[in-house]
Amino acid sequence: MKAAEVRHILDTIGELFPDAHCELNHSNAFELTIAVLLSAQCTDATVNKVTEDLFQKYKTPLDYVSVPIEELESDIRRIGLYRNKAKHIQSLCSILIEQYGGEVPQAHDLLVTLPGVGRKTANVVVSNAFGVPAIAVDTHVERVAKRLALAGWKDSVLEVEKKLMKAVPRDEWTLTHHRLIFFGRYHCKAQNPKCQVCPLLDVCREGKKRMKTAVIRKAKNHT
Repeated sequence: MKAAEVRHILDTIGELFPDAHCELNHSNAFELTIAVLLSAQCTDATVNKVTEDLFQKYKTPLDYVSVPIEELESDIRRIGLYRNKAKHIQSLCSILIEQYGGEVPQAHDLLVTLPGVGRKTANVVVSNAFGVPAIAVDTHVERVAKRLALAGWKDSVLEVEKKLMKAVPRDEWTLTHHRLIFFGRYHCKAQNPKCQVCPLLDVCREGKKRMKTAVIRKAKNHT
């Protein structure tokens, strides 16, 4: 895709969602790490409901490892996969205490070695907590990138990330990540995307296909 086409996509999405931001509530890098870990296969809204009480009760890594695993499980029970996530949180907190003085490491390659922290989580943490440009590819970012041909249909998550990093100016990586999430979450949804009112319909292969299908279906209904 040509640079001018990418610029058009980025600017258009930027106009739709100029104030896109991380919707996971947090007040420091540690809370953000816990919140992103909890958000796997779970909505940000649900995570925020749980962390509202969780972050009042647990302030430091030591707080998380000082309670029985059953108590932590109970505190995050509303979150999907809560048993696994409780184990990851306690293991992660033990490592932070033993190896990093209770602080979340800023280096990406160290973050991904922590239990429950994958590449996406690490990208979110370094970009939002430490100001390091990164593009975290979640389901929304992946869907939008593929529909707009910023990536191939069969590309892996890592391939999508690499293509976006190549296409988007580095100083816009973090902002673009947030805007793509907002665009995917509130406009270009997995089900019933707003193709008919989308300003990017002219460059969206998925949108054109959906609108063409809708026209054919409508024509059949009138015959």
